[in-house]
Amino acid sequence: MRELLRMEGITKTFPGVKALDNVNLTLNAGEVHALLGENGAGKSTLMKILNGVAGYKPDSGSIYIRGEKVSIDSINDAQKLGISIIFQEITMCPDCTVADNVFIGRQKSRFGFVDSNYVNEQTQKILDRLGLDSIHPNDVVRTMSVAQTQMVEICKALSYNADILVFDEPTAALAEKEIVKLFEIIHELKRQGKGIIYISHRMEELSQIADRVTVLRDGCTIGESFDFNSTSMDEIIRRMVGRTLENKFPQHTRTIGEKFFEVNNLKNNRCDIRHFDLRRGEIHGIAGLMGAGRTEMVRSIVGADPSESIEIILEGKPIHIRSPKQAMEHGVAYLTEDRKHEGLALNMDCEKNINMSSLKKISRRGFVNEHKARENAMEYVQKLGIKTPKLTQYARLLSGGNQQKMVIAKWLSHGAKVMIFDEPTRGIDVGAKYEIYKLMNELSDSGVGIIMISSELPELLGMSDRISLMHEGKIVGEVEALHTNQEEVLGYIAGIHSKD
Repeated sequence: MRELLRMEGITKTFPGVKALDNVNLTLNAGEVHALLGENGAGKSTLMKILNGVAGYKPDSGSIYIRGEKVSIDSINDAQKLGISIIFQEITMCPDCTVADNVFIGRQKSRFGFVDSNYVNEQTQKILDRLGLDSIHPNDVVRTMSVAQTQMVEICKALSYNADILVFDEPTAALAEKEIVKLFEIIHELKRQGKGIIYISHRMEELSQIADRVTVLRDGCTIGESFDFNSTSMDEIIRRMVGRTLENKFPQHTRTIGEKFFEVNNLKNNRCDIRHFDLRRGEIHGIAGLMGAGRTEMVRSIVGADPSESIEIILEGKPIHIRSPKQAMEHGVAYLTEDRKHEGLALNMDCEKNINMSSLKKISRRGFVNEHKARENAMEYVQKLGIKTPKLTQYARLLSGGNQQKMVIAKWLSHGAKVMIFDEPTRGIDVGAKYEIYKLMNELSDSGVGIIMISSELPELLGMSDRISLMHEGKIVGEVEALHTNQEEVLGYIAGIHSKD
């Protein structure tokens, strides 16, 4: 096979942290090379070095493109060398159209003006290639879902016609139909001789596309790259986390109490929900394809989006929620799927993020008691096992799993009774997922009722007690997780049949 890329002895140190230590990686034409590791293992840092991101120049090591040693000092350098990367953190201009985002900085001009017809036509060709009928070149990005925006990122990467493509968690926000289409595109790119570095925490999808694997742990390469098909999944996980995981989901027996939270007659511009309820100590899953209205439903419940009508009953009493602040006052917490932009203040430290919903608890006469603030934050750092060198560490510097724990800590500190988890393990590695699952079990044991939205059916089946099935804005049925399977759930949420 023809070698496209070789990274040798890459080392990168940030203040107080050695992010990469003598890391090696190669990529050949016509292959998918999976780059795996827990959050914080160094995968994204390595790819930012490859893409010439400012501040990510390696301290030592060499990069070779098609056998020639190169220096990648900027993103433009990377693009000229035929490197295109789709980062996990979406970097779109929200007030621009899909076409403008795909061809940003490369718009064709005519008589001194951007040729909108040209960029729209070229964008439409890529959308057609991906089979994305629900996205149009003139759509404004701000109006789109996280999953749709992720697909626009993929369109943008494909528009460069690069030989080296990096996909960083490309399926994290995609539905099954979109994932199948993406994999078809990846196989076609392989046939065209493109080399693909593929980063994912969804281990089960690797069997469909991966040829070789490199594992990073704590910034180091754990053995040289190896053939995927000749290595067991247990061995790959052992290399990633340094231990064997007996089960993907913790063994747990829940004690479920009485019904204490109900939602009736919820109507908004996407949903028409007659009834939904939650019991104490229960994990109630919500399954549905992208666009089914899952997120729109829970955003109306917490007052983040307006409703035409909604009736909410908590502990036998009607309550009125018109804003997330009112939801918080009633003990109803929403952990958004987009934790980086809506769940955390990334440029604030851990202490402030944990305490931001509990200011009354740590304040006196309108002033924050600094001692109480530190004490409260440290309590939840220890209770949830948040890995941070100090309370003053910026939230953006923590791994995805620890960021998610910090969002949970914020709401636990406030004393939530109902916790709504929207894609709780999106972008989180297999080891950190297990820790989040254990934490959810502990919350249910304490009497907290949990509503969980997930696009991963194994996750819903492995963690839920009941699962509500959504299709086109309606709950079309409900199943007991122990007495159903993926095929049955897919049948309902795809609209093949309904369950009264």
